[in-house]
Amino acid sequence: MIPEFGLFALIMALLLSMTTVILPILTRSSISEASQIKINASVVLGQACFILLSFVTLVFCFVQDDFSVRYVAQNANTYLPFMYKLTAIWGAHEGSLLLWSFILALWMVAVLFVAKAIPGKVKMTVLTILSCIQTGLLMIILKTSNPFIRILPFFPQDGADLNPLLQDPAFIMHPPFLYLGYVGFAVPFAFALAECLLKKMDYPWASWARPFALSALGFLTIGITLGSWWAYYELGWGGWWFWDPVENASLMPWIVGVALIHMLWVSAKEDLFRTWRLSLAIFTFILSLMGTFLVRSGILSSVHAFSSSPERGIAILGFLSIVVVISLGLLSHLRGEQKQAFVLSPWSKASTILLGNVLLIAATLSILLGTLYPIISQLIWQKSLSVGPPYFNTVLLPMLFMILILMSVAVHLKWQQAPDFLKVRKYSVSLLLACVTVLMLINLTSLSFVAALAFTLALYLIISTLMFIHKPQKIGMIVAHIGIAIFVMGIVFVSSWQIEKEFAMQLGQTVEVEGFNFTFNQLQEIKGSNFEGTRGTFTIYKDNQLITQLFPEKRFFIAREQAMTETAIHSHLMRDFYVALGEPLDNGAWSVRFYIKPFIRFIWLGGMMVALAAFFAAIRSRCIKEKRVASYEIDRFA
Repeated sequence: MIPEFGLFALIMALLLSMTTVILPILTRSSISEASQIKINASVVLGQACFILLSFVTLVFCFVQDDFSVRYVAQNANTYLPFMYKLTAIWGAHEGSLLLWSFILALWMVAVLFVAKAIPGKVKMTVLTILSCIQTGLLMIILKTSNPFIRILPFFPQDGADLNPLLQDPAFIMHPPFLYLGYVGFAVPFAFALAECLLKKMDYPWASWARPFALSALGFLTIGITLGSWWAYYELGWGGWWFWDPVENASLMPWIVGVALIHMLWVSAKEDLFRTWRLSLAIFTFILSLMGTFLVRSGILSSVHAFSSSPERGIAILGFLSIVVVISLGLLSHLRGEQKQAFVLSPWSKASTILLGNVLLIAATLSILLGTLYPIISQLIWQKSLSVGPPYFNTVLLPMLFMILILMSVAVHLKWQQAPDFLKVRKYSVSLLLACVTVLMLINLTSLSFVAALAFTLALYLIISTLMFIHKPQKIGMIVAHIGIAIFVMGIVFVSSWQIEKEFAMQLGQTVEVEGFNFTFNQLQEIKGSNFEGTRGTFTIYKDNQLITQLFPEKRFFIAREQAMTETAIHSHLMRDFYVALGEPLDNGAWSVRFYIKPFIRFIWLGGMMVALAAFFAAIRSRCIKEKRVASYEIDRFA
């Protein structure tokens, strides 16, 4: 009866979610607004509690190896390690959608309790919009993706096991953080639609939505960074980003989310670009939903994608279409009513941020085209095409360079006026210093022109940003911009100086790579709880000094009959030694891949700095917002 309890909890959550949508309409004239708000809050809490119960029930089914539940039987095994049983809930389609719904409920509770200063009518409208999203999602889960379906009366005594690619610590953290970001953008989306519905063009929704947008961006940044790290050490190919369609699906809402938080920041300073920020709030969430569709519809071939039935893909596509039509309809209706005129200097900070936004949107559209074009080609011309790194690198690099220049210059500009000579001199001197440094670096190394240009602009950004280190109120901007620069530097260094070698090695053999001696010392059989395999032992010496020992593995997961490569990495801020054990060859030799990757840790360090800056800015903007809202004329919403 335990799985049935989880299903009952989901049904109750759906009923309460529908109640949150319908109740304000039914009680509009019969009870006071204050009573409506209290009832609405109680229903939202009840909905969250039932979804939590359903989530916990599914976790319990996994822990108890209840293979009478089809989803458990497909994604668990008696011998699966305990921590993966706890997290296998989001290992496939049904559980990941339940996680999506659970996180949306958490964001709704956050709106209810964290944003206490928001006028009741606005908060109730926002929660109603979020409940509409929750209702659609719960309908999809119950209709096409029910995780509690039983296999009765005959069910397997052992499960099919979790996908071996997902039996990794990074996977425990990657999907929850990614979904916290995806779903978190539903909150600024709801605020934007609330403005369209209430038609109160003078209330500061941008200030209220900004902490949520920043938090969502921070979570999404962590999720993408963890996904990149997982691909680096788990897949065995030594790369950190492949422009895979599913990778692109997470990157697109991140890029538009960056544009959104900058527009919300501008709105907190000046009432500018109203239609633009509304559009960004709507499209950020639409792209999050599109990512969900691409991953779960079965139309993409990717190591990250969930294979799914057409019925599920159609259901998600229908939900996405409804959201797009309604939100764009409300936006187009509102645009016809507002008349806003402003004159900005082309050299003002506001104009520079707007130009940066345009570049970010252009980059997003380029990624979207590269991601969808193979699908379009297959549907229209029945031709199978692939769009890979050459396209994305060629199209996006110039945009990246221009964005780095704008980031470096914008921090010195005034809001709506041209800069004075002193400001121009400051960022000119910082650019000159960056160029001199890079010219010296080129003379000492073998950087290409493109790599040298990227490094120059990244260094320019750091120098320009550090000029504001004495202003504590700008610490979020400083950390985020320096994080982006460090990220770019990591790409430059690892792309320019990494060493990749592949050898056929026998036991006891030593090879020399760039002054380092790699020795294949030992090979032994290993056995885990749900796999067996082979582990190699390699030592790395330089000048007869031992640097490290590495233990790469080849694992064979018994239940799925699937082989996996487990890389071994010696990590250091300055460089990584990376060893992957390939396949056995003739005469007892093994295929072995060696990589030396300088400064690759800068890539993930930069990502974590951006996430940290986003959370810090969210906390700070909320504190400032509370002070502003305290003096706001709440009776405008009566």
